[in-house]
Amino acid sequence: MIENIVDIAERAGKIILSHYEEVTPGIIRKEDNSPLTQADLAAHELILSGLKELTPEIPVISEEGEIAGYEERRSWKQFWLVDPLDGTREFIKKNGEFTVNIALIRERVPVLGVVHIPVQKLTYTGEEARGSFRIGSDGVERRIVSSKPDRSRPLTIVASRSHGSDNLEEKLASLQVTVGETVRAGSSLKFCLVAEGRADLYPRLGPTMEWDTAAGDAVFRYSGAESVRPSPIHYNKVDLRNDGFIIGLD
Repeated sequence: MIENIVDIAERAGKIILSHYEEVTPGIIRKEDNSPLTQADLAAHELILSGLKELTPEIPVISEEGEIAGYEERRSWKQFWLVDPLDGTREFIKKNGEFTVNIALIRERVPVLGVVHIPVQKLTYTGEEARGSFRIGSDGVERRIVSSKPDRSRPLTIVASRSHGSDNLEEKLASLQVTVGETVRAGSSLKFCLVAEGRADLYPRLGPTMEWDTAAGDAVFRYSGAESVRPSPIHYNKVDLRNDGFIIGLD
């Protein structure tokens, strides 16, 4: 199935890029004042159609679609969790650091995740049964592996370009973590940088939504060399909002 999800994500990426070249993408404001573009909506429609054709029996939650209430969701054994364009602010800024995120959640855990970066023609996958991989623009799939960091040395952390935190280093110091280098990245790329060992930690003190994290979380979890790496994030909560978290600490 992973090949089918990669194909859907890549096709959504091509639609996003067709809008990316516009000088001023059509921007709408959602109720929370976050930006929404025509690219978000076009990618949503393509992914929704592709998933319904592939697995008509599995429900879908997409950031840009209607979201079922918890009374309905609580009985779901599995569902697709989608962010058609993660990093809309990065898309608008034209810095290339936006992604297509598709994850399969089973019993509150992401068991499959695909993160596609359209500008780089790069895709990351994580699957419970196989591990995590990086698929380059040449189409070659390469295994990626990460491990628990050694806290006795300064660590490399990856942080958001658009959502900073003034007391991040203070929080990490309380956990006996010394920051050696900070790498800035947008969207769910931050999970992928930890998964392939280019950063040790991804700390996020502010809130996120489940669709922001699920696909990247799967890539991280299944990048462990010998076992699944623990993640503090759970899915299909009553409120789909995540509290702050630190990825890669254990």
